[in-house]
Formats: sequence, C-alpha cells, structure tokens
Amino acid sequence: MGSPSTPGRLTVISGPSGVGKGTLVATLLERHPRLWLSVSATTRAPRPAEVDGSTYRFLDRERFEAQVQADGFLEWAEFAGNLYGTPRAPVEEHLALGQPVLLEIELEGARQVRRSFPAGFQVFIKPPSFEELERRIRGRGTDSEEAIQRRLARAHQELAAEAEFDAVLVNGALDAAVAELEAALGLAAG
Repeated sequence: MGSPSTPGRLTVISGPSGVGKGTLVATLLERHPRLWLSVSATTRAPRPAEVDGSTYRFLDRERFEAQVQADGFLEWAEFAGNLYGTPRAPVEEHLALGQPVLLEIELEGARQVRRSFPAGFQVFIKPPSFEELERRIRGRGTDSEEAIQRRLARAHQELAAEAEFDAVLVNGALDAAVAELEAALGLAAG
C-alpha cells in the first residue's frame, strides 16, 4: 500500500451514527479544497432544499439497478425500501486527475469498497466512549426512543469492527480529531 498522501488516493471514512463523521469531513473539505467528496446516488425522492448532484444523485430504481448490473457502484445497499450507493465513474475520474477522494459511508459500504477498491485507505471514527456516543445521538433530538435504541445497538456492532480499518481515530475534541485525520491522510495542517 502506498503512502496515504499519494495524489489520487481514495479514503473511506466510516464509523457509527452520531460519531461526528459529517462534521469532521466538512471541516477537512473547508481546510483542504483539493479534496473531493463523493456524492452518493439514491432512489429516494429529494427532500425540500436537496439538490441533485450536490446532496445526492437522484436516480429512478430502474436506472440504479442498471448501474448495479453494469458494476457502476463501488458499494450499494437498500435501506427502508430505497437504494443508496457510491457511483464508481466519478470517483475513478477524480482519482485519474490525481485528486484525493473521500467517501463518507457506513460500515457495510466500507466493507464493499474494501472488496471493490482494495487500494483505498480506510479510516474508522469512534467516540471517546459509548456513553458520549449515546449523549450525541440523544442530543440531536430528532429520533424516537425506538430509533435511538436501534442506532445504539447498531453502534455496538460497528465499534466491534474497528480492527478491519487501516487507521482508527477517536473523535473527542474536534480540533484534535481533525489534526489526527490530517496526519493520517498526509495532509499539511490548514
């Protein structure tokens, strides 16, 4: 495996819901505009204010399934009756241009990418403690108790998978976590 700072490197960022992957990735993109974040495709309908090609690439089920058959996704899955996936072509185009690419995806997606793109560098983000993860999930105030319990049960399973990753990072204090992520990816601090 080459150095993580090699231009055109694919980096997968994964970890349980509520661990702060989105905040870390947003901060990284702000500090390093050369990074490109892959936009997932989905068959679900756009929500208000979501923009095709920016929030998601919105596809109908027939077109999505045709891309699956043509090996057009690095990873894909079905959640709540909708399909979600990482389109292969844009990722490969950006890598071919020498641009570092980030994927922010869940554990099963990371496992699929490990099989379909073994050269990728995989980083697992974990909370300082399970109690802190629960506090963050509850602090969102958006989920029912049943949904929170499902997220927590899934988080236990996901945390058990950290040994599968190339690097593991604890997201406690944001600045420290961003600096650690920059170091793991070979990026000069911004």
